[in-house]
Amino acid sequence: MMLVLASLVAAGARAADPLDAKAELGRRLFFDPGLSASGKLACASCHNPHYAYGPPPGKALAVGGARMRDQGTRAVPSLRYLRSSPEFSVDHKFSDGDVGPVGGFTWDGRAATIREQARLPLLAANEMANPSPRSVVKKVRASAYAGEFRAVFGEDIFDESRRAFAAVLDALGAFQSIPAEFFPYSSRYDAFLRGEIELTEQEERGVALFKDLKKGNCASCHIVSSRAGVPPTFTDYDFANVGAPRNHEIHANANPRYYDLGLCGPLRRDLAAKKEYCGFFRAPTLRNVAIRDAFFHNGVFHTLHDTLVFYVERDLYPEKYYSHKAGGRVRQYDDFPADLVINVDHDPPFDRKPGDAPALTDAEIEDLQAFLETLTDQDALR
Repeated sequence: MMLVLASLVAAGARAADPLDAKAELGRRLFFDPGLSASGKLACASCHNPHYAYGPPPGKALAVGGARMRDQGTRAVPSLRYLRSSPEFSVDHKFSDGDVGPVGGFTWDGRAATIREQARLPLLAANEMANPSPRSVVKKVRASAYAGEFRAVFGEDIFDESRRAFAAVLDALGAFQSIPAEFFPYSSRYDAFLRGEIELTEQEERGVALFKDLKKGNCASCHIVSSRAGVPPTFTDYDFANVGAPRNHEIHANANPRYYDLGLCGPLRRDLAAKKEYCGFFRAPTLRNVAIRDAFFHNGVFHTLHDTLVFYVERDLYPEKYYSHKAGGRVRQYDDFPADLVINVDHDPPFDRKPGDAPALTDAEIEDLQAFLETLTDQDALR
């Protein structure tokens, strides 16, 4: 693990030199497994730069904790293309007149900033498992880069744990603001937007399907247009409940009474009374989606193709995706309590019933996937 992380540090440094001192310090923190209670888990262990700062293959349901035995309950997201996320609002008015939650960071938007998002894994019991901010500060103070930390934040920075922990978060936030690392806009589609290449005919058909309100309807949440000269991030940072099936690879799901309800908890607690938003999770960017091997908040699907097919088939063939009750009846939308399935999205392509024609043919699914594959950054492993 240590050798792997060291090689990642070197690779990342070559990609973004020169860095200002705070961002460079943030890099040291990001790649340091010594900041975890186990001494084996760094931020980079789950957010690998070779995979667009997302999880390596097979690692989306990460394992952490003080003894590296505790599994996470949500799929690890990419840290790229987050800087445009607005402040979280529960009653945001969208341009089409709809009102709903938007923004923030993490799957449930509970972190207000990238800086605050960095706080969560440092202290989460099933991640880096530090019992307190003071514990993190103690590790930084004993690290090989403690002198650099003093040089950036002052000789007395370690005198007060609260201020020192805030400095840790500041440095991590500075690192995650480096364009070449976290918003490179280096995909084939970006080259197309710059007029440097043309898309293939199949990719052009995929773009059209992506935008078509009655076909893919993807652009309703994953905005495809540039804004103020900035290329699209392929998300509007809103929240939705797509009815993802229960993932039995998540250990917590062995308890039939356990449900991850996103905005309603259990990780976020301030919106528990907003039952109309239970099961809602933030729409992620689709950039680098083609290199992932876990999809949706619970990582239930392992290929992009299977995920696209689910969008087409969810309500046409529910028996294919959901568990069965006694007697063989399908328990549709089985990752939510029965009284909350009313919250599941039924906009196209989720507007079909058994016996209806699918919103997309097999060939159109292939076209749509071909377009999504153009969103992979040049430095991301395929």
